[in-house]
Amino acid sequence: MGEFDLIKRYFTPASYSADVLLGVGDDAAVLAVPPGYRLVMAVDTIVEGVHFPVGTSAADIAYRALAVNLSDMAAMGAQPRWFTLSLCLPDSNEQWLSEFARSLNQLAIRYGVQLVGGDTVKGPLNISIQISGLVGDDGWLTRSGARLGDMVFVSGVPGEAAGGLQLILNPQQQAEEKYRQHLLERFYRPTPRVELGVSLRKLASAAMDVSDGLLTDLRKLCASSRCGATMQLESLPASEALSNVFGESRAEELALQGGDDYELLFTVSDKNLEQLDSVIAATGVACTRIGQITDTLTVQCYRNGMPIEVKDAGFDHFNAG
Repeated sequence: MGEFDLIKRYFTPASYSADVLLGVGDDAAVLAVPPGYRLVMAVDTIVEGVHFPVGTSAADIAYRALAVNLSDMAAMGAQPRWFTLSLCLPDSNEQWLSEFARSLNQLAIRYGVQLVGGDTVKGPLNISIQISGLVGDDGWLTRSGARLGDMVFVSGVPGEAAGGLQLILNPQQQAEEKYRQHLLERFYRPTPRVELGVSLRKLASAAMDVSDGLLTDLRKLCASSRCGATMQLESLPASEALSNVFGESRAEELALQGGDDYELLFTVSDKNLEQLDSVIAATGVACTRIGQITDTLTVQCYRNGMPIEVKDAGFDHFNAG
């Protein structure tokens, strides 16, 4: 199957919404941004052997490729609308493509985002998605807005995706089947917190998604905001699955240092805490207060009031050793 047949068969939507003036099939897409909105853009690439293990199913690869981009939209408080896909394939395996396209389309429909263009090439398996979304011109979330005294929150349960990856890399690891499946699902199919991010747009002072590890990413947020933070280790969301499979100490390490969660890390001032409770109730996404912003320019971890030294071992592509 040739490149153009591949695109036509698997990646050309039957129809578009009215804001897509020109979609798949031309040299570029043409999109209409409504009055009162700003365009938000992000791009992520996932590479076999780096972001997902060799042998990962096409359906899980497609889900993950789009989910990590949706998470970037969530971190900005933006509503995702359109995306382009660059697909580098070792061959045009029709069964693989069918599975990939079906999973990609299912997730796109769930979040109301449309494929409007892209490219296909032959080479080592990797997928790049550029996503665009809309945010009101009266404000959006950034990493740089945290202020002294703000409370630090994280959604969901950090560390479980890293636990899933450990099970993939170490299949001999003993684990009850229900916990194994839960952790694998958290790695292969993270939940983009789009609704939460949109709801936090006028409420949170700063936000980012957790992709390289909770502690590493909190330090990034603080660097952007020119502040510091305290983190209370006893307040970290507990994971029954992580504790059962890896033990309490290792579970805490994974929560702090593991990546791939794609949860939201954000700060909220005292005056907005009541509104945050309403957002949590409305979205159904658990959010846990784990610390507070300080003026120290460092992130200090505490356990039951005592300072604890924690090694920063979050993921860095160019410093992974």
